[in-house]
Amino acid sequence: MRLALPRWAGALAVKAAAFITVMCCALAALLGVLVHVSVTDQTVDRAREAALARLREATQAYEAGDPLGPGAGVDPPGLPGGLRELAARGERGTTVAEHDGRPIMWAAGPADGGRVLAAEVDYSQGKGTIDGLDRAIVWSSALAIGATLLVGAFAVTRVTGRLHATARVARRISAGDLDARVDDPRAKDPTRPQDEVASVAAALDSMASSLQGKLLAEQRFTADVAHELRTPLTGLHAAAELLPPGRPTELVRDRVAALRTLTEDLLEISRLDTGRERLELDAEALGALAERVVRGSGTDTRVDVVRDACVETDRRRLERVLGNLVANAHRHGRAPVVLTVDGPVVTVRDHGDGYPEYLLAHGPQRFRTEGGTRGHGLGLTIALGQAEVLGARLEFANAPDGGALATLTLPHQP
Repeated sequence: MRLALPRWAGALAVKAAAFITVMCCALAALLGVLVHVSVTDQTVDRAREAALARLREATQAYEAGDPLGPGAGVDPPGLPGGLRELAARGERGTTVAEHDGRPIMWAAGPADGGRVLAAEVDYSQGKGTIDGLDRAIVWSSALAIGATLLVGAFAVTRVTGRLHATARVARRISAGDLDARVDDPRAKDPTRPQDEVASVAAALDSMASSLQGKLLAEQRFTADVAHELRTPLTGLHAAAELLPPGRPTELVRDRVAALRTLTEDLLEISRLDTGRERLELDAEALGALAERVVRGSGTDTRVDVVRDACVETDRRRLERVLGNLVANAHRHGRAPVVLTVDGPVVTVRDHGDGYPEYLLAHGPQRFRTEGGTRGHGLGLTIALGQAEVLGARLEFANAPDGGALATLTLPHQP
């Protein structure tokens, strides 16, 4: 059983989600730092002003010989060393430091005799405010990132889902299903905003419709030409039979026969192009069928049955595939030609120069042959089309030690 991955598991969705997450984290960090710095500055400024105000009051009381009041003293033991040195140089300053397990805002200034006068303000409330703000920033940023990520993932999933649907339709079209369409609702409704995905879907549907129209016109033209040629060719064949014996008569009859074969091949291709061929299935022993094809071809082809198999197939179409492969091997290759049956796999091999590069790369192409050899290039095209109708796989390769190798793999139920 194959499990389907969720749509958001695609590379585009993952990259978009990662980008959204990074941007959200960067934005949240920037805003958090700005808020933290702003609130910290305000809190520290208020505590500093309170400490300096208390220091001024303590200085006035010290100069008047009055009690300094709570939170003030001369050379207090908890005063930070840096601030003590600053005051000893005759300057005033403030700093935050831990004293007796709690944060204190210190303010210090010079006193007579090189001593230091200092005042302290409890900074616990300010520090608690900043710590609470930092926690709130972290939690709110996490929630904002999560919510943004979910919304962004939902939006990206919708876009990637439409892209996946468009890609599936494109693959169906490339596989020959010209009726496939995306039918994106945005592309069909002019009142809705058109995005890039809708534009791609509309272009793909338009391309498929245009391609389908051109192929149908080509198929109709091929079928019409083949049908129109049959009548005059029948008369020409009958007239050729009435010619007196001789070399010219043989040449005329040979060309008439070639034209009739070409016409029948064109008709067969036009039927295959429609995609409406129907199978007539029956149980067939591949070994016997291969022997029958070779006898009917009238060629010197060796048949090797490594392992016989009985398959449900359309005998006429399978004989057509194997007959075309054998004929192509004798026409374009060199002897010996060997047809091998190994279970549901049938191979036809010659010992010539092998298949041309274009055929190995792109498959058989109509009316294209190599090196000026005889034939109209439709034999392998028909073999490939009939193999597809049979549900079989026909592959073309060149043998390592030379020669063309065609491999037909038939569907087989043991």
